[in-house]
Amino acid sequence: MSSAGEGLSRPLPEQVRTHVVDLASQVLGSMPAAAVPPPLRNIARFEPRKRARLGSTPIAAQLETDKEFREAVAEVLAASLPELVAGLAEGAVPPAAEPVLVAAAAYLTRPPGWVEMVETARADLERSAAVAEGSAQEQAVTRLREQLAAQKTAAREESERLREQLKAARAEVSDLRHKLHAARERARAAEAHAAAMEEAAQEARAAAASAGSAGESELRRLRERLSDSERQLEAARRAAREGRSEEDTKVRVLLDALADAAAGLRRELALPSSINRPADSVASVAPGRPGVRAVPARALADDDPALLDQLLALPQIHLIVDGYNVTKTGYGTLTLADQRNRLLTGLGALYAQTRTELTCVFDGAELDGPVPVSAPRGVRVLFSAPGQIADDLIRQLVRAEPVGRALAVVSSDREVAESVRRMGARPVPAALLLKRLGRA
Repeated sequence: MSSAGEGLSRPLPEQVRTHVVDLASQVLGSMPAAAVPPPLRNIARFEPRKRARLGSTPIAAQLETDKEFREAVAEVLAASLPELVAGLAEGAVPPAAEPVLVAAAAYLTRPPGWVEMVETARADLERSAAVAEGSAQEQAVTRLREQLAAQKTAAREESERLREQLKAARAEVSDLRHKLHAARERARAAEAHAAAMEEAAQEARAAAASAGSAGESELRRLRERLSDSERQLEAARRAAREGRSEEDTKVRVLLDALADAAAGLRRELALPSSINRPADSVASVAPGRPGVRAVPARALADDDPALLDQLLALPQIHLIVDGYNVTKTGYGTLTLADQRNRLLTGLGALYAQTRTELTCVFDGAELDGPVPVSAPRGVRVLFSAPGQIADDLIRQLVRAEPVGRALAVVSSDREVAESVRRMGARPVPAALLLKRLGRA
């Protein structure tokens, strides 16, 4: 290897310089710490990738000035490319060798004529770059030509589209001109019609003005007739009120006589002032022992039950309620005790409003013993006896009443409803009572 008096007039090509620095950074990492050149000792501690990237300038300068470091790197290159290094030492460059490797090997090993070898490699690299640049330019020209062709095609299509739009616009303008002409004709006809209407209005105003005096006189005559009619109507109303007053007096006298006769008959028969109701004679399990207390609760709200209102308006009606049938229809998710308390609270409010005789029947067949319940005022609460169901107790209550008395049984049980209907009572669905209690 020789470098006597020889040197490059220009810096190494960038590709060659990068290759030489990469190779030197690898050698730098494998050298003993004592053999590492002092300027590169900090760089030697870097990772291999950082050595080449961060220490490229110091490594290149050290290769240029430090012969021993350059020869150490050249030995590694000769070990990896022995044929190339041997050929360069003999002055012959292998024909298939890459220019970058040739220039790097010549720069590191410094055989005779290495400067010419580096310059030859530089020329080869520049030719390759020129060829690549020319190829890139040809590709760019090809792309531009393709883009130009595509733009021409798009321009033709856009031109055709614009022609079609222009044709449609012209047709639309022609149609609008025809419509404008027709609108102008209609406007002229409307103006003529308006003129004719104005003339007719003037004539009508003149006729109205001429007929105004006659209308005023006719209005005065009508007002006089209306006053006469009102006076006659008031006289007729007065006569009707007087006649009705006489009839009311007669009816009141008859009712008083009937009441006196009924009171005399009660005294003659020695009837008690207070009597037991028929329902009190029916055998049942009645509450009354200390135990569960009534818990008032709010019932469901719905439309007013007109049918139940009509039944409650009947004189001396007895309303019998199938307790559990009503509670399970309205609030079956509660416990039985809460169901009873809620229903009885509502029935107590209903009695306070209507003073109707109310009897609520609960099924006590499956209970272990009597169920104490605090019955509201005016509400009779009965439980069926052991071995008896509430339906049978309801039928007994209906049979106990005198024939002809108004009876209503609240139950959605079809069998109960049909049986009490045959016995003369009026069945009522449970939903109607729930609505009425909600309103109460």
